[in-house]
Amino acid sequence: MLWEYFRMHPLVLSIGIMGAAVYAFGTVASAVVLGRITDSVIVPAFHGGVSGPTVAEAAAVILGVAVLRGGGIVVRRFFAGVTKARISRDLRTRVLDKYAALPVAYHRSQPTGDLLAHAHADVEAASEVIGPLPYSTAVVLLIVLATALLIATDPVLALVGCAVLPGVAFVNHVYMTRIEPPAERAQHRVGDLSAVAHESIDGALVVKTLGREDAEVRRFAAQAERLREQRVAVGVVRARFEPLLDALPDAGTTLLLALGAWRVATGAISTGTLVQFLALFQLLAFPMRLIGFLLGDMVRALVARDRIRVVEREPVTLHTPAHPSVLPAGPIAVDVVDLHFAYDSAPAVLRSVSFAVPARATVALTGATGSGKSTLVELVGRLADPQRGRILVGGVDLRDVDPESFRTTVAVVFQESFLFATTLRENVTLGLPVGDVDIDRALRLAQAKGFVSALPQGIETRVGERGVTLSGGQRQRIALARALVRRPRLLVLDDATSAVDPTIEAAILDALRTELDTTLLVVAHRGSTIRLADSVVFLEDGRVAATGPHVELLEHPGYAALLRAYETERGERSPAVSAVSGARS
Repeated sequence: MLWEYFRMHPLVLSIGIMGAAVYAFGTVASAVVLGRITDSVIVPAFHGGVSGPTVAEAAAVILGVAVLRGGGIVVRRFFAGVTKARISRDLRTRVLDKYAALPVAYHRSQPTGDLLAHAHADVEAASEVIGPLPYSTAVVLLIVLATALLIATDPVLALVGCAVLPGVAFVNHVYMTRIEPPAERAQHRVGDLSAVAHESIDGALVVKTLGREDAEVRRFAAQAERLREQRVAVGVVRARFEPLLDALPDAGTTLLLALGAWRVATGAISTGTLVQFLALFQLLAFPMRLIGFLLGDMVRALVARDRIRVVEREPVTLHTPAHPSVLPAGPIAVDVVDLHFAYDSAPAVLRSVSFAVPARATVALTGATGSGKSTLVELVGRLADPQRGRILVGGVDLRDVDPESFRTTVAVVFQESFLFATTLRENVTLGLPVGDVDIDRALRLAQAKGFVSALPQGIETRVGERGVTLSGGQRQRIALARALVRRPRLLVLDDATSAVDPTIEAAILDALRTELDTTLLVVAHRGSTIRLADSVVFLEDGRVAATGPHVELLEHPGYAALLRAYETERGERSPAVSAVSGARS
């Protein structure tokens, strides 16, 4: 993982490590300077005094070493911070780019809280280890220099001091082994908690109308308690080991001080040598603790990085063609040829589906719930690719179409109309540089201009999250206007006017047919909508049961029964259906 991070930003991270190396040299130098000044300035000051130039020289050396260490700290911290920020940005961009590339089926199968946790909490945890990384790598240099100086200063004391350090390393190892499992579980619990919070907030209407407030609070509290338990478990491990990790170096210092005082009394070493040795030993003890902190962060970072890799390893089923084709000009015909599609290992949703939508024609797609209509729309909208068969748009296989050319040619409007918590203008344009004339035209064709003009700020009115300040029918018309402002040459409506009054729906479809030079594929249930189509494709159990004009299809028992059921449910009655029913009676 660390090597991967280094390859992402080698120059910036290297500068941070160089700054840490300067700090390491300065730190070791400070211990040496402290010992020398003890012998040349402090001890002589108690026996006859020290000259002014000697004191000034000592002060200058101390100041120089301090400036060297301070400069190393500034470089290390600045470039470590820059590296962490850039790696966080890169990881988050990878996750979000992968989300954009993955099919709709993946997003439907994953809790939104987990997706948010991957893009935020996991990215932050995975990159948190970069902060101490430059210093931790330079610590190796610090340990080498300090150990060499310890042995050169006094081999006897060095033998005692080095005996303490393996104990610190062993305790660090045990500490890492114990803290890893609860740290991993805690990271997973963050995603679970985010999922519950998102569901409760996103489903606020259901929660309130069904009186689920207390139940949702209890559900959130239960997940929070699970997270708390794991974090407390991490805290318990830290509470047991960190005092020991602090006590071992302190015990070593005490032992060395006693032994060193005896060595000074016997004349084996000077007072300055002892001071230098103790300072060097502290330099060794502190890096060992720092490495412990780094390893503690490393566990959390590895868990988070593994969670991100799970997302990165998800297979992308929609691939950009090596040699993409541009769609022809003008209205686009659609040919569905022997289409087969299934979700993972589930039974096939579409089986051997074939039909044609001529250019400039309006074709209605209908069928019972679960017959495969929405799946077919997603395939036409290139939100997924079929396992077998082809969809030709303008004579070009969808898998060979240039994505940019496809998105500027084909527009799909779904029944669930998502609006952003911004102005109506921004919801219609979504960043597209279009003028007021095009926006007015799109609103008029979608039969939305009237209610938009009546709003307090008109087109500049801000809607709430998901457009909650608008009715269902108003949201659907804004979503339709969003598609129309792009002047698509193929417009696919997946029951996109289901919440609109039948009279307004008829006006919308009539305007689309007469004023647009486009091809229309409409998923419809209302008889009034279906009758406006040039032809109808009737799906039954994932297969095309019948195709043709509405009047001809009324002779098909399944189609007539379905239409009769829909119209009875909606309180409308088609004369054609009534006539067929009477004749059969």
